[in-house]
Amino acid sequence: MTLRFDVLARDGEARQGRITTPRGSFTTPCFMPVGTRAAVRTLDTADLEALKPSVVLANTYHLMMRPGPEVVEQMGGIHGFTGWPGHVLTDSGGFQVFSLDPKVDDDGATFQSTYDGSTHRFTAERVVDVQLQLGSDIQMAFDVCPPSEAPAEVQRQAVDRTAAWAARARRRFLEKNGPDAGASQFGIVQGGIDSSLRAESAARTIEVGFDGYAVGGLSVGESPEQMMAALEATTPQLPEDQPRYFMGLGDPIGLLECVDLGVDMFDCVLPTRLARHGTALTWEGRLNIRNSSFATDDRSVDPEFPANPVARYSRAYIRHLFNVDEPSAARLLTLHNVAWLLALMDTAQQAIVAGTLQQLRERVVQSWA
Repeated sequence: MTLRFDVLARDGEARQGRITTPRGSFTTPCFMPVGTRAAVRTLDTADLEALKPSVVLANTYHLMMRPGPEVVEQMGGIHGFTGWPGHVLTDSGGFQVFSLDPKVDDDGATFQSTYDGSTHRFTAERVVDVQLQLGSDIQMAFDVCPPSEAPAEVQRQAVDRTAAWAARARRRFLEKNGPDAGASQFGIVQGGIDSSLRAESAARTIEVGFDGYAVGGLSVGESPEQMMAALEATTPQLPEDQPRYFMGLGDPIGLLECVDLGVDMFDCVLPTRLARHGTALTWEGRLNIRNSSFATDDRSVDPEFPANPVARYSRAYIRHLFNVDEPSAARLLTLHNVAWLLALMDTAQQAIVAGTLQQLRERVVQSWA
């Protein structure tokens, strides 16, 4: 294993941990900003260096389409291409199976490019090869992510295909990467909102033997109650001494509820997407900066977040930037939102150490419910 996970503190099922890879180490629970096309929307690498996320996520599907893995590899891999020295995790394209509805069979998936209409074949092996070309620190096995409301037979087929692809992906990864090389590989658990399928998928994925395990196929339209029930059926099955990653979750209440169940890593486009539409994450809940009540408000976006990287700017000023379509408006609010979620995860770590995670959950629920 090229990745090591050490539990540093516990509060119930929640744990503060340290993940160590050949690139370095970082503590969990952590939030990973999404840089789908090798960039977090509206931010640059200097911004990321100031924000100090533990990991940045990039997407294999999009980078395979543009600029192509050969270009990224020639430019020194994802780190050399972007100038980002920190950890990078690449998704496998499994979410695009959900969002783009390609033709899927037992061997893989055939996509029509969203860029130029060209046809591309994704298999478990091909996805491993592309991610090795990209040079990410953590890569995900290719999986099938069906809609949460998909019928039982579709969920069953997704679990079976995900398990078969996981075994093929792991075999390819070890053949090409070797057990002592720099990259790590995570498997993904599917099963929709069916608790028994979730437990089965977890067992079959663990049997393959990955460096860490992700919970996929949730936060894709099901209710919060259904999501948490499915997660509760999954996390007890996952190894205690390896990282657990919930894919695609970014709302503060959901993050802390999942941390409470022992999840370590999260990613989501929520903070950047909300920022582009003028919504800020704050300790008061969501704040629509375009609201006319902020026209002469001289407070920062979130006065309870003094470490905010854009604390020098008033609500009135950022509102003005949005109202005149100034491009810097989205950048400033993105800086705030990403920093706010990173700080929330740091606060969760501190709460786990202090044994006060439940109090933190209650505070966030009161603000965000």
